[in-house]
Amino acid sequence: MIDDVATDGSTSSEKNRPSTRRTRRVRMTGKERREQLLDIGRTLFADKGFEGTSVEEIAARAGVSKPVVYEHFGGKEGLYAVVVDREMRQLLDMVTSALTAGHPRELLEQAAFALLDYIETYTDGFRILVRDSPVAQSTGTFASLISDIATQVEDILGLEFKARGFDPKLAPLYAQALVGMVALTGQWWVNARKPKKAEVAAHLVNLAWHGLENLESKPRLVGHRKS
Repeated sequence: MIDDVATDGSTSSEKNRPSTRRTRRVRMTGKERREQLLDIGRTLFADKGFEGTSVEEIAARAGVSKPVVYEHFGGKEGLYAVVVDREMRQLLDMVTSALTAGHPRELLEQAAFALLDYIETYTDGFRILVRDSPVAQSTGTFASLISDIATQVEDILGLEFKARGFDPKLAPLYAQALVGMVALTGQWWVNARKPKKAEVAAHLVNLAWHGLENLESKPRLVGHRKS
């Protein structure tokens, strides 16, 4: 039997013959491999926590050997530290860049939306940040991050306090209280996801703004305890 000859010169039997060529595997650059490991680690840390995640699983997901993970990050702790640092910078940048309004109430809205936007867009990152970690000393903690964010609004509150006749030295206290309220509500909302984000922001600002609006210049205790 004579094979039909194709336009490219190959015969029909040659075209039907199983290919013996091996598919060339695309090799990642060092930067690409590092980013892949960070993405995988981020997903696993969010799902299982630091203790529940192993170098073996990270390497298996990436299709590499364990030494590759150690080569890039020195181990699980190093990978975790980079993931946490990135998430902390992402959240802080989002909050800082959001504070553009001139009116204090709108600034509160922007701060609330910035945190809720981060939770909605970077849910895995937020879950990692709010978890306790044995390597928190090197990466910072969620509490330290909240403190950093509060510092961003501290000056704004100080100016408002001064304009309204309140002691501006108390601005740091109120900044911590306001940002902490939004952050803790965010921890609840990341799982509940109800009501909608805009409604959550509105309720947070309602409580914060009307509380600030009716502040006593010299707050007093009404219970029996005075110290």
